[in-house]
This record gives sequence, structure tokens and C-alpha cells, in this order.
Amino acid sequence: MTRNDTRTVDELWEAARRHFPVVSREEQRAGLVLLRELAGGEPVTIAQLARALDTPIETAEALTRNSALSPFVLAGEGGRIEAFWGLSVTPTPHQVTVHGRTLWAWCAPDTLEYAELLGAPTAIESRDPEAGQVIRLTMSPARVEAVEPTGVVGSLRRPEVWDATSAARIMTSACHFHFFFASRESGERWVASHPETFLLSLDEVFAFVRRIDRHMFGTELARRRANAA
Repeated sequence: MTRNDTRTVDELWEAARRHFPVVSREEQRAGLVLLRELAGGEPVTIAQLARALDTPIETAEALTRNSALSPFVLAGEGGRIEAFWGLSVTPTPHQVTVHGRTLWAWCAPDTLEYAELLGAPTAIESRDPEAGQVIRLTMSPARVEAVEPTGVVGSLRRPEVWDATSAARIMTSACHFHFFFASRESGERWVASHPETFLLSLDEVFAFVRRIDRHMFGTELARRRANAA
């Protein structure tokens, strides 16, 4: 890490974990199902989510509006869900391709999550905001399989200043500061002009987002792995 934040991934997670609620098993399942529906590439209606969950519309609506999942849901016109857990059907600088469909993520680190959460390989394209260089990664559900260029690093903003009380606040307080850089030199130039940000290696970014996913969806991910065994 750069010298302006020398905490380990475990220490960073301890600082960040207060932003992430305790998620029930029902909510975990609903979150992963909602991600799968969004991966179809179109906004998701409450009725569509209810069908996917095999639950009444009122229950699906409550899960998106009055549950541990709610701060991470972004609804658009007509109440249709346009993004959840950073996965978006509207363009951002961070592109994710899964099952041949192009989606986007609120921030660069988010892109590393979806191969596991969706149970399918993903291809990622992001752009270094300092150098302008395109960064490409290939993810399997278990790991980063390929990265170009090889010296990619990522930025984070200090977790202490995040606000995870709504999707809009998550984006403005955290996601808008979280990028990939083609080299450490490029990243260092960028963080020098963005107070409260710091750099992590790609492996550290991946480990950090996996800690968050285990907290939010760990029980359901373990069930899925057991069923696949």
C-alpha cells in the first residue's frame, strides 16, 4: 500500500464493516436473485423480482425498500430497479460483460465481485482516470484469471468517510473515488490530488471486496457451493 494508509486488508475491513448490515438468509437469497435478474441487461420490475423469488409482490417490494438490502438498491423511472450492489444496467466508466451482455458497475472494485456472485465468468473494462489507459481483466468465480496491463492497482477512499445509507450516498462518498490504474505511478499521481484516498494492489482490492461479499452473502454463497459439489 502507499504510505498514506498502511493498514492491512483485515484492518481496512474492520473499519468498513460498520457500513454493512447483518443480512438474513432470505435477504441474501433475494440479493443474489436480484443480481441475476439485472444481469439480463434491463431494469427489473418488482413483479419480475417477485416471480423470480416465487414470493408475493408485497414481499419483494419490502425486500427492496425496507430491508438490509434497501440502501444498495437504485430505482429509476416507474420504480424499476436499475442497479443493486453496484451492478447497473446504465453506463458508468466500469464495464462488465457476463453471458454476452454488457453491464456496468458503480466503481472499479465492484467489477471483481460479479463472477462469484453471478456464478459465471466476466470480462471487465475500466479506464485509468489519470493516464486514460484502458484496463482489461478476466474473472472466474474464484479468482482474477488475466489482467492487462500487469501492473494494475486500485484506489479506495478511507472507509471512515463512506456513507452507505443510500445508493446515491454510497456513490458520492465512496464509489466516485474507487478506480483502477494502469500503473502505481499513475495511481500515485491521482491519489496525490484526492485527499483521503490511497492505493491497494489488485490482489488486495480483490481480497477486500471478497470480505464484504462474505459478510453480505456468505451463507447463501456457501449453500450454493455445497449444492454444486
